[in-house]
Amino acid sequence: MPRELLLQVTPEIAANDLLLRDYLSKQIKVSPKEIQHVSILKRSIDARQKAIKINLKVLIYLVGEPFQETKIELPVYKDVSKAQEVIVVGAGPAGLFAALQLIELGLKPILIERGKDVRGRRRDLKAINVDHLVNEDSNYCFGEGGAGTYSDGKLYTRSKKRGDVTRILELLVAFGASEDILVEAHPHIGTNKLPKIIEDIRKKIIEFGGQVLFDTRVTDILVKNNEVEGIVTQNGDTIHANKLILATGHSARDIFELLDRKKIFIEAKPFALGVRAEHSQELIDSIQYSCDYRGEHLPPAPYSIVKQVNGRGMYSFCMCPGGVIAPCATSPGEVVTNGWSPSKRDQVTANSGIVIELKIEDFKPFAKYGALAGMEFQKSIEQKAWRLAGETQKVPAQRMVDFTQNKVSLDIPKTSYVPGTTSVEMGQVFPGFLSQILREGFKEFGKSMRGYLTNEAILHAPESRTSSPVRIPRNPETYEHLQIKGLYPCGEGAGYAGGIISAAIDGEKCALMIAEALK
Repeated sequence: MPRELLLQVTPEIAANDLLLRDYLSKQIKVSPKEIQHVSILKRSIDARQKAIKINLKVLIYLVGEPFQETKIELPVYKDVSKAQEVIVVGAGPAGLFAALQLIELGLKPILIERGKDVRGRRRDLKAINVDHLVNEDSNYCFGEGGAGTYSDGKLYTRSKKRGDVTRILELLVAFGASEDILVEAHPHIGTNKLPKIIEDIRKKIIEFGGQVLFDTRVTDILVKNNEVEGIVTQNGDTIHANKLILATGHSARDIFELLDRKKIFIEAKPFALGVRAEHSQELIDSIQYSCDYRGEHLPPAPYSIVKQVNGRGMYSFCMCPGGVIAPCATSPGEVVTNGWSPSKRDQVTANSGIVIELKIEDFKPFAKYGALAGMEFQKSIEQKAWRLAGETQKVPAQRMVDFTQNKVSLDIPKTSYVPGTTSVEMGQVFPGFLSQILREGFKEFGKSMRGYLTNEAILHAPESRTSSPVRIPRNPETYEHLQIKGLYPCGEGAGYAGGIISAAIDGEKCALMIAEALK
């Protein structure tokens, strides 16, 4: 029988197979030559002490013990070209994994995406970065793969109770992701690798009879007697089906407005909002690893921090080691930031959203918008940032210590945000209560992470698309909308997920619920 061990080793041992075998042989008192194979089941970093350790969970096979390399393969898909059709709106993680699950269940997905395919999106990303032009249908949030395609590919989730996380990770591996995501405590694919994986998922959907339509924006949902009949696109085309998965993401404001206009029940939902802070990765490494030089065997250090300030949670969000800040506006006349890292996380800067939890009562000035009050609150800050930045995609920016002291920064060094920055006192961007919490919170952060509060750190505003400002209520047992039969609100945009993995799980569950209903 193989032996399972939990152990702590140095980063050098964890990174070298021969050193690890030597170490394990001493632990189990055998010769290294008697070890046939070592499978790493889990890996994480313990940086609580000055001497950093790597936690490993391993399975050791000795010579003579049965062992066979396992290859992760895709499920057996069958041709569904003539099967019953289900409309899936949105080709982000929720929509893509819903479509794959539908095929596995013998149903034909018609996957509708307002944006372009992964290759076509690149031209529009260049346009926003270089020319400050925002394509409302194709940008960092909209297009094949959704917001995750070009914003990092972080796979860490706390949603293990919601569904089978391992299944989603294994599907990603089968489509080309590194097997490391199966063992790392905080798995990550990388923006440079995700597009090919997303493209291969789409090809598989088409290969087995699914249909994928790009540059197709939904402008109406056809409903009769409180039951879905289909959708209408921006070209006036109608697609009929009585099952519809709505997986349009947290930034599809036109869909929220459509539902509100049609009196389809939605409700305002709290979300979080703040800034994106950029430090040098070297500084974050020195803080987190308590060292002057990280070395080659440790990855660029992340950080996670939470504080209670004036009764509000203020915390790091979507932290990107060795990453860059990106412009994520989805309409002209607004500025939005987000962050991402390539697979090697080898950029010289680190960035993280630093956000404050909002409450429904914060949206009172926008109460006339009803369920869209939070969305309008969000929009007002993004539009104000655009005006303060000279009506361009430049971002309002301020040195961190200057912000805590209410000083306009005399200069802003070049940051990773390609469209550029404009020196602005952040108090002009946010309502007074938010600015005050941020100022006090950064001082608290500095006490917990010595060196974090520095004027070399640059704040970019706003970080506003942390989650959907709207929830589309559904029956917790059937996943159908509470009011409209055949409508399945799904993923982040409906308020039921918070990242790639949880969105993918929710997409699969909606597909399973549809198959169950059709029985």
